[in-house]
Amino acid sequence: MEERRIARISAVAALDEPTRRQVYEHVTGGREPVSRDEVAAALGLPRTTAAFHLERLAGQGLLDVVFERRTGRTGPGAGRPAKLYRRPACDIAVSLPERHYDLAGLLLADALVEAERSGDTPRAALDRRAHRLGVELGGAARAADGRAPRTAALDALAEHGYEPVVEDGDVVLRNCPFHRLAREHTELVCGMNLRLLDGFLEGLGAPGLTARLAPSPGHCCVRLRPAP
Repeated sequence: MEERRIARISAVAALDEPTRRQVYEHVTGGREPVSRDEVAAALGLPRTTAAFHLERLAGQGLLDVVFERRTGRTGPGAGRPAKLYRRPACDIAVSLPERHYDLAGLLLADALVEAERSGDTPRAALDRRAHRLGVELGGAARAADGRAPRTAALDALAEHGYEPVVEDGDVVLRNCPFHRLAREHTELVCGMNLRLLDGFLEGLGAPGLTARLAPSPGHCCVRLRPAP
């Protein structure tokens, strides 16, 4: 998890170099993939300079590389496919501390769709969706390897930005991935988070822990405590 986080930070930091940022903006601002020669001509750069920055951006995951024949011909004599660069299929986001507003948005949108279809309240649908996702995340963490459930729980929670630490037998979550939403809509978002983590423990198969609301300043509203 830490390696992936460092890689994301490095990718964003790569855009601090002015020429590289200019190359990135030129490629991502177009509709079609472009070659290094086209980038060099458009920005008035030496071909080697354009190639260097394009490769660096591709290596950081900030651009995708594709190979296409520009002539439209195929078969023998059609020539080698050209190496082209385009906007990446996935995005790279960095937040410090780590936040996952995309996950909250997905759960809230799914809950509204389910509520409209079922006639249930959006809150009830949100609780179900959050619990269901938590079970999936816990099951994935359990299937990863043969770690003890508690160790797997700590690793998975860290991977999802909760920053867990053990204090007096409790697992305290020092960071809330939904901090701003929880601050503005505390009851709704903290309830969603509780159901998410409750499902996570269920999917993980960690009978020694239970999720409880225990708000405290500077921490996630949920705390994992030893089961009675």
